[in-house]
Amino acid sequence: MDNMIISNLYSAYYPCLSAKAMRRSQYGHWLLLGFLPHCHTDPSKTMAVYRLDDDLWFPDPREGEDNGLVAVGGDLSAERLILAYSNGFFPWFSFRCRKMPHWYCPLDRFVIFPNEIHISHTMERLLKQGKYQMSFNRDFDGVIRGCETVDGRFDMTGAWLGPDIINAYTRLHQMGLAASVEVWEPQPQGGERRLVGGLYGVALRRAFFGESMFSLVPNASKLALVYLALLLAECGGLFIDCQFETPHLLSMGGRHIPYEQYMALLDSGEAQ
Repeated sequence: MDNMIISNLYSAYYPCLSAKAMRRSQYGHWLLLGFLPHCHTDPSKTMAVYRLDDDLWFPDPREGEDNGLVAVGGDLSAERLILAYSNGFFPWFSFRCRKMPHWYCPLDRFVIFPNEIHISHTMERLLKQGKYQMSFNRDFDGVIRGCETVDGRFDMTGAWLGPDIINAYTRLHQMGLAASVEVWEPQPQGGERRLVGGLYGVALRRAFFGESMFSLVPNASKLALVYLALLLAECGGLFIDCQFETPHLLSMGGRHIPYEQYMALLDSGEAQ
C-alpha cells in the first residue's frame, strides 16, 4: 500500500480538526434554514437543517433530519472535507439541481469491519482463478472517472459526481487523503490491461470512507471491496464506512452501528 495512505490509516492527518474541536465550535454561529417538524417521526424532537458559512464548523448531527441531512452550504475545500469526515459528515447532492453542497451525517451508520467481510464462493473462485488483478491507489483518476460515467450515471438528472466533487476528491488524493482500488482485466498476447472496476474513498483516522464504486464486468466492484477489506485488516484499519445500507453491501458483511460507537472508533483512530 502507498506509504502516505498507510500513515493516514494509522493516524489523523490534521489533529487540530478533531471531533473534540468540532464539539467546541461556537454554536451561536449556526444559521437555521428552517425547522421541519413534519419530516421526523419523534414528536418530541425539534429538527433543523443548518446553513453553513465561510467558517469551518458543523452542527450537532443529532439536530438533523431522519434521512441524515444536517446542513447545506459551505464549500468543498480540503479543510472542510477533512473536518467533515473526521466527524461522520459527507457531501451528497445533485450538482445540476443544487447550487450548494448538502451535508449528511446519519446517526445509524452502516459499516463493514475488515475482519467481518463476507467472501462468497463466487468471490473465492474469482480470487483463486486470477482472472482479474487488483491494485491499490494506482489509477485514482481512472476509477473516479469510471464511477462518474458507468451506466450513463453522469447524464442522469440526480447525478452527484460532477466536476466540483471530482476536483475536491482529486485534491484530497494529491494530499494522500483519498485513495482508490482498481480491478484490471489482463489482455491477451501481452496487451495493455483494462480497468474494469474499482472504488474510491477517503482514508483518514485508520478508517476508509467509501464514496463510489463501478463495474464494467460482473463482480468487479465486489472484488475491489474484498481487496480493500483484506488490506485494511492487514494494516489495522478500523472500518469501511458505507454511508447507507444496500443489499449489495449487506451481503458482504455490512452492519449498523450507532453514531456514538462510530465516533468513539474514529477518536481511537486519531489517538493512535
